[in-house]
Amino acid sequence: MSWQSALACWFLRRRFRPQTLKPHIDVSHARALTEKRVWSPEVPRGWRLRELDGAGGKSLRGEWLERTGGEPASGTPALVLYCHGGGYYFCSPRTHRSIVFGLATRANAPVFSLDYRLAPEHRFPAALDDATAAYRQLIAEGVPPLSIVIAGDSAGGGLALSTLVALRDAGDPLPAGGLLFSPWTDLAASGASIVDNDGADPMFSGPAIARAAKVYLGDMPATHPYASPVYADLRGLPPLFMMAGSTEVLLDDSRRVAAHARAAGVDCELEVWSKMPHVWPIFAPFIPEANRALDRAAEFVRHATSRGAHAAQASSVTSMV
Repeated sequence: MSWQSALACWFLRRRFRPQTLKPHIDVSHARALTEKRVWSPEVPRGWRLRELDGAGGKSLRGEWLERTGGEPASGTPALVLYCHGGGYYFCSPRTHRSIVFGLATRANAPVFSLDYRLAPEHRFPAALDDATAAYRQLIAEGVPPLSIVIAGDSAGGGLALSTLVALRDAGDPLPAGGLLFSPWTDLAASGASIVDNDGADPMFSGPAIARAAKVYLGDMPATHPYASPVYADLRGLPPLFMMAGSTEVLLDDSRRVAAHARAAGVDCELEVWSKMPHVWPIFAPFIPEANRALDRAAEFVRHATSRGAHAAQASSVTSMV
């Protein structure tokens, strides 16, 4: 563990974790705290940031990071649809620009960071509806499905996986892959690491997870497979790449998904990084491990979309024969 990562863990344990020890979720406080402390990196040279508000009946509401002078939906070899974390009730594309900017520049791929509706004003399945609608809008605008990777962190990681499941169930053409950073996939909080890593996790207490889930779920059962994709049938999904920290209370949310995916015949890779805090890539470029994690993520994006392009070309040739 680098000294930068150790410092981040100290900060989280001192400032963030105490909030998760409280008996109730304070949505307003979480939103205010996040917006107050958000650090926004500069837009990378050669790229531009473009905000969309979903006007005109279109489903794209969020932020495009794209090459200067380039249109995101025309002829791109790779594109990332990103779902930010924040327990489904706080954070935004703005709070997650460090991940988005780092991933885009490393993968040389435009990224659309989705501004999905938040709970409790908009409970499940609002976020899922927004994510599936955004993906379908990209396809409608001409983006080849196999050039897209759906990605996300924490709640956004769970949302990305749920989106893949929902798209498969609806018969939509699937993207090239799913990229998940410390995904929250079990809103029932039944993983062993909820207890085993309670106290070791510098960011969350174990009991806070179930409390946060209620904000998003309301009266919906926590085991609904579109809310908690760890309970979903994962057969037929595209390749998955996941990262999680060894001391996270949500570690088993990744471990169990990886086991279920492999049992279902899905190409799935899980990397467990020693003592890394929840969603550590968000600390790029300040933490070496965050930079290395984004390097690995970008490698997956390039590989998955390249494989998808080859598959699409082979399918085209076969159809002509």
